[in-house]
Amino acid sequence: MSATGTLVRLAVLALLLLFLAVPDVFAPLLRPLTENDAPAIYNQGSLLGLTLSHLQTVLIAVTGSTIVAVGLAILVTRPFGREFLPLSRSLVNIGQTFPPVAVLALAVPVVGFGETPTLIALFLYGLLPIFENALTGLTRLPGPVLEAARGMGMTGTQRLLRIELPLALPVILEGIRLALVISLATATIGSTVAAKGLGEVIIAGLLSNNLAYVVQGGVIVGVIAVLIYDGLSAVERMAARRAGRVAPGA
Repeated sequence: MSATGTLVRLAVLALLLLFLAVPDVFAPLLRPLTENDAPAIYNQGSLLGLTLSHLQTVLIAVTGSTIVAVGLAILVTRPFGREFLPLSRSLVNIGQTFPPVAVLALAVPVVGFGETPTLIALFLYGLLPIFENALTGLTRLPGPVLEAARGMGMTGTQRLLRIELPLALPVILEGIRLALVISLATATIGSTVAAKGLGEVIIAGLLSNNLAYVVQGGVIVGVIAVLIYDGLSAVERMAARRAGRVAPGA
């Protein structure tokens, strides 16, 4: 990442934090998007609080997806677990292909309204990219390195923790990055089942025909997604260099 690119991202982050802290300062910019003297800034809750709730929901769901998906990938790449690969792949594919809205509709009668249905939907949606990347990372390790580890007398657990996972880490991080970005956008639908998040701002704008609300909710989600994408890409490149690999785009 060039110095100019870093400065631009830092400037965007500063603007985002300023907007979340004192949104009224930006009201003149958004007022042309309103009609009939409607408020230009969302006034039914704190934008900062909704942003933090949104991020919390996404992080909890993606953390759960990461634990389960990486655990499954480790299981099916061991000699005793290879027979479970087709079943594991089918399960995570179902999680990705089932529409999040349908997951919410099915989960609400069971767990009720609030954050839990959204967590379930995001958890299922994040499994596939993390599982497939972890599987790719663990099955494309350099053969001579693994042979050397065996020759040194390392046990299976030692090879996994000291050799396989560190070498596969850049590819696993790529899957986590994709899951995070997808979940940030998908989490906005959680507001339809009373989950706290930035979808609340967008839905309020749609219901009141206030384009300013829709824009500010969408822009906050978009900017956070871009910053997280770039930040994790930088972490992937560092992990790839430490593992002696070259990450895409490095």
